Amino acid sequence: MNRPRTSRAAEALAAAALLVLTAACGSRLPESDFGHDDRASAPAREPIRVGIVASATSPVGGGALTGPRDGAKAWFDRLNTRGGIDGRRVEVHTCDDGGSGVGNNECVHRLIDEEKVVALVATTALDYAGASRVSRAGVPDVGGQPIGAAYDTYPHLYGIHGSDAPRNGTPGWDGMLYGGTEVYRYFKREHGARTAAVVSYNQSASAAYARLVRRGLKAEGYKVVTEQVDFALPNFRAVAADLKQQGADLVFDAIDANGNARLCRAMDDAGVRVTAKVTNVQNWTSAVAEDYKDAPHCRNALWATGSSRDYEDTAHPAVRAFRDATKDLETHSQWQLEGWAAARWFTDAATSCARTGITRACVDGYVGRARDYTAGGLLLPVSFERSPEPPSTSRTCLSVARWRDGGGWVAQGDMNRTCFEVPQLAYEP
Repeated sequence: MNRPRTSRAAEALAAAALLVLTAACGSRLPESDFGHDDRASAPAREPIRVGIVASATSPVGGGALTGPRDGAKAWFDRLNTRGGIDGRRVEVHTCDDGGSGVGNNECVHRLIDEEKVVALVATTALDYAGASRVSRAGVPDVGGQPIGAAYDTYPHLYGIHGSDAPRNGTPGWDGMLYGGTEVYRYFKREHGARTAAVVSYNQSASAAYARLVRRGLKAEGYKVVTEQVDFALPNFRAVAADLKQQGADLVFDAIDANGNARLCRAMDDAGVRVTAKVTNVQNWTSAVAEDYKDAPHCRNALWATGSSRDYEDTAHPAVRAFRDATKDLETHSQWQLEGWAAARWFTDAATSCARTGITRACVDGYVGRARDYTAGGLLLPVSFERSPEPPSTSRTCLSVARWRDGGGWVAQGDMNRTCFEVPQLAYEP
């Protein structure tokens, strides 16, 4: 059976972009969404312990990596008000690893060996140095963000977007990962884009990411305009002037959030008008209006792609549930929604295990057998069918949204039908 893959390339590229930042230094929630415990008068039972690792304080700045944690905590808070899982409340233990490998290992040790958590949920670690330890302990890591190659390397680790890699201790297939060109195909087919610019810093991680984007664009037949700026003293005005002269339809970037805001301001000042300024899932947030306040034209040309349903799509009941439970948060983001989906995934697994015992092995077995899991429609179908050979082509789907002042992020079509048969390009993690 040829199942559509999620937009793994978009997510891998987004993770690479995040690493660049390091260098840059509703409606009432339906009861059915949670499962209600009718034994309110029963004695308290042993809680179910889960762990959440997030690089809350890290070189990329406060709040950059906390979205999945906040979304997962919101799910568990609401779940506990509904009676928990089989009458047991979920006890959430969080750990900030500081964005370092040493800190990550310390978090993994504390959560697994001291707190005895049954699973990790919505891990968002800048340096997941403890991944092999999690795997050796047989602790399921459910719905983590694929920053780096850990979720395509180790068994018992289940990234939020799935994996068909062997996961035998070596990244991907013999050290190579594969990603598709669906993002570039989308803008070519849906918007007639033909010329794309890629903006990067003269810094190794930024340049490497830019090369990967250029490869994908060229594979889709684009004319590619390369723009590189000095990391210490970037001249975005010169970039904007060249973008206008070259007639770029699309602009992709391998620069940090502050650089993006300055680039957009320079584009507005130079009168650059593009079909899309394409950003990634980390920037799919409600903070756009403030972050890009000085660039109204560029701001309204922002598009984001990913593998989950737009957090603004409140016509969908699962999104409404998320927004209802998080209405008091100062900002909303796509990563919060994905953390919520990860917590729901763990809950589905634990609920299935309640009769025989909610153990690490049982939860791991449930998640590992996932075939087209969607968290109630929040995710593109997620699977973990290990393929002995790397893919050469694949039918891949993606979620697309664009920013509109007054409307926020507006979903563009049905993510389950925005699919393309595209080549899969190899790259080193």
